[in-house]
Amino acid sequence: MTNTTEDAEMAKNDDSGAALDAGTMNFVAARRVGKVVRTARIRDAFIDLPLDNKRMLRLSNVSHMEMDGRLLVIGDEALETANLLNREARRPMSGGMITAGEIDAQRVIGVMIKQLLGDPRKEGEKCCYSVPAPAVDVAGSDTTYHSVVLGRILKELGYIPEPANEASAVVFSECVADNFSGIGISFGSGMTNICLQYNAMSALEFSLGRGGDWIDNNAAKAVNSTSARMCAIKEGGIDISKKPPTLEGEAISLFIESLIDYSITAIVKQFSKAKRDIVVPKPIPLIVSGGTSMAVGFLDKFKERFQANQKNFPIQVSEIRPAKDPMTAVAQGLLLLSHFDS
Repeated sequence: MTNTTEDAEMAKNDDSGAALDAGTMNFVAARRVGKVVRTARIRDAFIDLPLDNKRMLRLSNVSHMEMDGRLLVIGDEALETANLLNREARRPMSGGMITAGEIDAQRVIGVMIKQLLGDPRKEGEKCCYSVPAPAVDVAGSDTTYHSVVLGRILKELGYIPEPANEASAVVFSECVADNFSGIGISFGSGMTNICLQYNAMSALEFSLGRGGDWIDNNAAKAVNSTSARMCAIKEGGIDISKKPPTLEGEAISLFIESLIDYSITAIVKQFSKAKRDIVVPKPIPLIVSGGTSMAVGFLDKFKERFQANQKNFPIQVSEIRPAKDPMTAVAQGLLLLSHFDS
C-alpha cells in the first residue's frame, strides 16, 4: 500500500515539475529549487495605450508589450495605470475563467505565463495548472474551454499540461499531515472554489460565482467609483472586525461579510444535498485560502458564521484554519501534484 505522506516527502527532493495557479486576479507559479519552493506572481491585468507612450514606458521600466499598433501595459503596473487614468483595467480572466469576447486575452495570457515559468527545465516537463469546478449558482457554467485553452498555451511553451481542481490543490498543500484529507476553500477573485477530499481522493467539488471581483464591483457601484480603485483600497488593508473610517472601506467590508454569509449558506446546502453519497469516518480540517480571505478579521468572521450553521453541516470538522500562505497555497499544492504520475 502506498503511503501518500511518504510520497509527498520524496517529492520535495525532486526539482522537476512546475505549477501554475491561473487565477482571475493573479497568476502564481511555483517551482522547487533544491529544498526551497520558489513562487512568482504576476497581476492578471492589462491596459492599452497609444504608441506615443512607448518612450515613457521604457524609461520607467514598466512591463509592456506591443500588439497590433498598441501598447499593452501588463501586471501590477496595469492596475496602477488604470487608477491613474481613472479607467478600468482589462482582464484576460473573469469569473474564474478566460474572458469571453476579450480578443487579446489568450495572447496576453501566453506572455504572462512565459514570464512566470520560463522554458521547461527538461524536455516534456509536467506543469500542473488550476481549473475551477463548475459554478453551482451560474447557469450553464462549464470549464471545458478554459481548461483546454490553458493546456494548449502550456503545451506551446513546451510543457506537458495537467489540469487539477483549484480547491483540491489547497488540500494537497495544507493537509499533508492529515493524509490529504480536508475541505479546501479557495476564496479567489473570480470564484470561490470548494473541495471535500479524503485520503487524497476528491469526493465533492463545486464553485460559487462570487469572489473578490464581486466585492469590488458592488462596492464601486455603491459609492460611485471604479472596481480598480476598490480593489486597490481592499488590497491596501481592510479590517472587517472594525468600523472602517471611509465610505469606500465601509462598502468593501459590507460586501466581504456578505460574501462570507453567501458562501457558507451555499456550502452547507451543497454538502447537505450530497450527504447520502459521502461518508467521512472522522473529523477533518477545513482550510480557508485565497487572496480574498486575507482581509483582517476574515477568518474570525468565517468561523463565527460557520459555527452558527454547523448543526446543519453533515461533515465533522476538526478545526478551521488558514492556509500558511493564502496567496500561494494553490500553486504549492499543484507543485506537489506535478511530481506524481497521473
